[in-house]
Amino acid sequence: MTRVGSTERARSAGAGFAGAGAGICLLKVGGASLGRIEVGSEPTVVVHGAGPQISEEMARRGLEPRFVNGRRVTTPEVLEIVRESFAAANAAVCAAIGPRAVPLDGAEIGLAAVQVPELGLVGNPLPCAPPAIIGALAAGLVPVVSPLARGPLNVNADEMASALAVGLGADRISFLTDVPGLYRDGELVQSIGADKAQSLVAGGVFDGGIVPKLLAAALAAKNGIAADIGVTAVVA
Repeated sequence: MTRVGSTERARSAGAGFAGAGAGICLLKVGGASLGRIEVGSEPTVVVHGAGPQISEEMARRGLEPRFVNGRRVTTPEVLEIVRESFAAANAAVCAAIGPRAVPLDGAEIGLAAVQVPELGLVGNPLPCAPPAIIGALAAGLVPVVSPLARGPLNVNADEMASALAVGLGADRISFLTDVPGLYRDGELVQSIGADKAQSLVAGGVFDGGIVPKLLAAALAAKNGIAADIGVTAVVA
């Protein structure tokens, strides 16, 4: 289990939610980590992926996954699989969290993104603070958000989590993965600067799924949000 939140950020007993920015923690959960979630006392928003599930279903239907810098090229046929997989993943995350969880389809609640034509039905997310998320937090609930934007557009879950963290004015964002943290040259990195992370990505030092995580964490850090990928802190 991974606990969201920390004692120094926990709200005092009886404290109410004061709106966007009130000690919010953003948790991004990867498709391989859907059953390992435990939410603490602070206001928490969960954004989930479903990468392994999408790829598995694509293979079952005879479709070959294609990625560009960790983002899935999405045709209309692939988008159908994405939506089905997100719905199943959302239900699994809600079940893991329990009765406080509120399932939210990102496209339905108005998540915003700009389409990236070369990737198909894929969007670059824009910071936003959807009323459905703020309302759920105000009610003491845990919004569980699938990373679809209006269109609908498929949005990388790491990028969507970071954009939401910025839009909501979150205190913290954590990327829960199936690895302990960021590795470089076989060594587990305890801390990395946002600028350094971006330059290493630009230089091709990293590839695959860690790329959007690292860039998303760097964006959050540069906006004053404490960011971590497993044990690796990404700092401004």
